[in-house]
Amino acid sequence: MSQIDFKKNLLEIQDELLRYALKLTCNREEANDLLQETTLKALDNEARYSEDTNFKGWAYTIMYNIFINNYRKNAREQLIVDNTDQYYITNSVHDVEGDNTESSYDMKEIRRIVNSLESEYRAPFSLHILGYKYKEIAEKLNMPIGTVKSRIYFTRQKLQAELKDFR
Repeated sequence: MSQIDFKKNLLEIQDELLRYALKLTCNREEANDLLQETTLKALDNEARYSEDTNFKGWAYTIMYNIFINNYRKNAREQLIVDNTDQYYITNSVHDVEGDNTESSYDMKEIRRIVNSLESEYRAPFSLHILGYKYKEIAEKLNMPIGTVKSRIYFTRQKLQAELKDFR
């Protein structure tokens, strides 16, 4: 595919990419930023595109990956870790909960169960659900990666057992 054809194809799908960005972000300004970042990344990586690949799918994948990376970055920036013996982990952004009383009760019950976990299990699990990778958790908590994986696994098992009525 020539450089002109590549740019022409990219311009032709701008409206579709913007709709997808709006679906991901639910915000017009963020969608425009995501579209711009996606377009720039596609242009920068034009040499990596192979002609036997679906062009639209390739561009959508770029957009989705940028969105996920930005989401994880924002979650990490808003995370506060208190390295006391209790390992309290909080997120500085206010949690968005459902408006109805039932979902509020459900969230309180889930938080109660997570907070009742021993700190050695709660800390790695809390970081994991915030989007940290096993290696990052291991470095942050100064423990072997195998320990992190097993503690997250056992925490999931415990939560599934205690939350079986929530399904």
